[in-house]
Amino acid sequence: MPIISKFVQLKGLEYNFIRFALRRRQYSSAAPANAQLREILSDQLNGIRDAGTFKSERVITSSQSTQITVEGSNEKILNFCANNYLGLANNPDVVNYSHNVLEKYGAGLSSVRFICGTQDIHKNLEKKLAQFHGREDTILYASCFDANAGLFEAILSGEDAVFSDELNHASIIDGIRLCRAQKYRYKHRDMNDLKNLLETSKARMKLIVTDGVFSMDGNIAPLKEIVALAKEYNALTFIDECHATGFFGKTGRGTEEYYNITGSVDIINSTLGKALGGAAGGYTTGPKELITFLRQKSRPYLFSNSLPPAVVATGTKVIDMLLTSNELTEKVQTNTQRFRSAMTKAGFTISGENHPICPVMLGDARLASAFADEMLKRGIYVIGFSYPVVPKGKARIRVQISASHSTADIDHAIAAFVDVGKSLKVIH
Repeated sequence: MPIISKFVQLKGLEYNFIRFALRRRQYSSAAPANAQLREILSDQLNGIRDAGTFKSERVITSSQSTQITVEGSNEKILNFCANNYLGLANNPDVVNYSHNVLEKYGAGLSSVRFICGTQDIHKNLEKKLAQFHGREDTILYASCFDANAGLFEAILSGEDAVFSDELNHASIIDGIRLCRAQKYRYKHRDMNDLKNLLETSKARMKLIVTDGVFSMDGNIAPLKEIVALAKEYNALTFIDECHATGFFGKTGRGTEEYYNITGSVDIINSTLGKALGGAAGGYTTGPKELITFLRQKSRPYLFSNSLPPAVVATGTKVIDMLLTSNELTEKVQTNTQRFRSAMTKAGFTISGENHPICPVMLGDARLASAFADEMLKRGIYVIGFSYPVVPKGKARIRVQISASHSTADIDHAIAAFVDVGKSLKVIH
């Protein structure tokens, strides 16, 4: 049955801190509006701190790379918590190419695409992305968050239905909230639940929506089964490939390729801001009619400035590299296998499947925080994740492997984990 009332809420695990943050007390209506705002927000911020969910940002004083420096220290730190899967965020060839395009095409277009904000480089990148994914056409957005915000509202009406994995990314949830379709949420990777929901629906058009790879656990959508159910119930399929494009699957074509079912999914959304250069930008790729329609109706596309030329250049250069070589894709997969195998052998529990997102499961939130602090003392930058970002009792260190990590880097991180693990009695 539809669960509209539940679905329209922000994803519980990630946003339950609001319940802890809000204070049920009266504020003086006589106070100036600005002062009242400050008081209300300060009270909520105190609640977030009390709940232990306040997010502090570490300031990096170098480029994003395998080795970084942070504010307050000039020592190099090995970075194991970036989405820089192919290690191309500061690749000299990518940077030089982007610099040349910046000089030729300028800093930006000062316009949306359909007025005077489309350059030949935008069309060229869209063509290359379509080629990379084996699709008919592609449309660029400022981010994949925008791509997810712009899709569902544009193509789904009240006659249609959308079926979404309960642990899909917040951008998918927000995008679905904007549309008028009947909303169903199925249990995480539970194909029996999805099947039951599809059976009950009498919608004109059905759309199954899932992350290809779920970023907190590094686990993978059961895409073969999803595609099979879509065929059985005449539904469309959508995957968000932000944590797959460029490095997952034999040649980096993502979750479809991982399951050897390339071309089976109807709509793919992904990002240029992770493996594909680490700058910014997102896109939708799929049938030509869909992409043409989105250019007419997708609000984040119609009302946002076009991607800056330097960002377009970054994505273009990386796609050119991936279209001619699988070397980096193979390297990140080799590094991932080395890390996962050694850590498991050492006695750690590594969540997820054979993916560069390698959550080292610790359980206790305070332990995860202390573990990350100890790793930093040993020159390894990782972050502890705990409730409400992940469920209670599921705290972890989320390690992310890059193609730019050397074998020595991987082994250094493993040795640090073993050292800290023993000192904190996580392993024996």
